[in-house]
Amino acid sequence: MSDVASLARALQDGDRRALARAITLVESGRSDHRERATALIAAVGAERQALRIALSGTPGVGKSTFIEALGLHLTANGHRVAVLAVDPSSARSGGSILGDKTRMERLSRDPRAFIRPSPAQSQLGGVARRTREAITLCEAAGFDVVLIETVGVGQSETIAAQMADIFVLLLAPAGGDELQGVKRGIMEMADIILVNKADGDLRAQAIRTQADYAGALRLLRKRPQDPDGFPKALCVSAATGDGLSEAWSEISDLARWRRESGIWEATRAGQAEYWFAEELKAEMMALLTRDPVLAERLEALRAQVSRGDLSPVAAAREALAPLLSGA
Repeated sequence: MSDVASLARALQDGDRRALARAITLVESGRSDHRERATALIAAVGAERQALRIALSGTPGVGKSTFIEALGLHLTANGHRVAVLAVDPSSARSGGSILGDKTRMERLSRDPRAFIRPSPAQSQLGGVARRTREAITLCEAAGFDVVLIETVGVGQSETIAAQMADIFVLLLAPAGGDELQGVKRGIMEMADIILVNKADGDLRAQAIRTQADYAGALRLLRKRPQDPDGFPKALCVSAATGDGLSEAWSEISDLARWRRESGIWEATRAGQAEYWFAEELKAEMMALLTRDPVLAERLEALRAQVSRGDLSPVAAAREALAPLLSGA
């Protein structure tokens, strides 16, 4: 696979076009592309490590605006920033708008930044199935900060925390009822909560919202991966830039503490185990549908379940029987 070796070399040299081609390759579902993608990931290795930050937020919070503001702040301070933005896919057509480059126009023109929108397709959790591999490619290309913008806030968004070092939850200024609108699961996963739009007429309300969340966070059980004072809530304004430096300082301090305490390595090891299990599930399902005999058996079982002749649990056991018996 000489083409894979040359692509790996170009990628490690920081070639942006090579990075774009590499991500397209790992996102492909074709079997021959998957073989080349696996070889490419192995070729680039994991020597280079970036700070991986997942960002989620409620609708209308201004995730893209905030990411652009933070990205420009980081590139101005010497960082190389990659943004992996996951767009929702249509349940009917499977298509996605992929408009994040348009929404982050200034950052997309920054030579020290790279923006890649990807469709979520059928993957739950606010991320695309191959986002983790795309992160590895961005690290290999020399980007030292990778920002993962998820589809939107929800209980399943906690999956994004399984590929990030820091999980940031963005919220808009709102009353106390907003606390009821954010699920406890994602609150427990968040390392830092940022109340955006803390400017103009909304500043006072943003400060009150920040105080509400700071109080709520104090009621949560302390996590072993947190130093004193974390998780915490802060106010920021993507429009004016107020609070960006403080937010980045807190993110950097938390990342530094986790590195020094050994939490960083332990967390990444746990994440690797999680994605091994997820990939194993996906490959088993692919095996069932790839083999003509197994696929026909699967379709027959699906029909029985649909008619009510067989329970889903019993059908699943029957579907796996040939694999478990070695047939």
